[in-house]
Amino acid sequence: MKFRLSKLIPVEIFRMAFDSLRAHKFRSFLTVLGIVIGVAVVIVIASLLTGVRQSIVQVVEEFGTNNIYAFHLSTGPSLGPRDAAERQRKPLTAEDGEAVARFSPAVELVAPDLFVSWRDSTITYKGTTYRRGGVEGVTANYADATNVSVRDGRFITEADDNNRRNVMVIGVNVVDALFPGREGEAVGTEVKLGGRPFEIIGVLEKRKNAIFGENDEDNSIYIPFRTAREVSPNSEYVMLVIRAKSGQLKQALDQVEEVLRRRRNVKFDQPNNFDLGTADKIVSQFDSITAMIGIFGIAISSVGLLVGGIGVMNIMLVSVTERTQEIGVRKAIGARRRDIVRQFLYEAMTLTAMGGLIGVVIAVGISKIIAFLLPALPAAIPAWAVISGLLVSIFIGLVFGVWPARKASRLDPIECLRYE
Repeated sequence: MKFRLSKLIPVEIFRMAFDSLRAHKFRSFLTVLGIVIGVAVVIVIASLLTGVRQSIVQVVEEFGTNNIYAFHLSTGPSLGPRDAAERQRKPLTAEDGEAVARFSPAVELVAPDLFVSWRDSTITYKGTTYRRGGVEGVTANYADATNVSVRDGRFITEADDNNRRNVMVIGVNVVDALFPGREGEAVGTEVKLGGRPFEIIGVLEKRKNAIFGENDEDNSIYIPFRTAREVSPNSEYVMLVIRAKSGQLKQALDQVEEVLRRRRNVKFDQPNNFDLGTADKIVSQFDSITAMIGIFGIAISSVGLLVGGIGVMNIMLVSVTERTQEIGVRKAIGARRRDIVRQFLYEAMTLTAMGGLIGVVIAVGISKIIAFLLPALPAAIPAWAVISGLLVSIFIGLVFGVWPARKASRLDPIECLRYE
């Protein structure tokens, strides 16, 4: 009875493949180094992007999944410069917000948010200056619209707004800078904002979720909407934070769009000259950016994978030459061409699979190191990236192992036995 290698598949051939790798450990490692780097790069990039996306989703949900953000410019993350034509757009107004609240049955509340553009918006207190604050004029219902919580003191009231009081609610970073070690003394203290006296009436609670450990809200300085109009009459950028009634986000979105198009004299055949953002839209915009980054990462890793594949093909061709007599002996005792092909393909796939496995281990280690050194930088390793990395590495062994395997199978057994 003739001996056939097909009977040894898959256990015996895999064992022989491992024996071959163990016999040339350093050479095998150098061969798959490109695959190791390629797989590791893809998984690390995927883990970082997945972690950042999770953070963005959590932040958006914390602000409110039923919210609509109306602004005259495009909002949300994007790639490339903004459309220059947007600069010609007229800003929204508080009156637009009143119209939306009046003519949109699916809308629960509207909170205008005025971005204050002072030349000098620094806060000073007893010689300490804070320059990173973002001053915004908000109404009393802004806290309800954005799920704002106050840690100390209170939020702005209707009376504060109607009477144009010089009061403010500040973020945690502002408190830490002005009152280091004395955060509890902030409420009731008078500070100077742009040279004007303001009383701190509240300190914001830090959000549970944040991107890279910090929200813009941590540096926020909220003052009453009418006060902001009075102290900074040139500020005109207004965002309308609109909360839809429960389960009526789609209807509210359509109604808000209709009201704003009518007020801004947009013809039926013209696109909107304003932007309406929602939680889903913000996440989808980020997904489009991560897709581009992912493609770039794949392109970089493909170079390493290609180099690794060429290295595998080269080393397998060397292996065919080194094992010419062995191939001749196996053919002489009954091994068919398909058996030889299968043997060398399995060996190439085993080699690249080991490279992929090492790449996965390195990627996991790098992600853990990043999470340890930079806790604010989210990194979550997705299972699909690990599985894809391993499958791609095995596929590379299959593709680049075909030529050496076919070359080995076509060798003449007589010439092989004579080879020295």
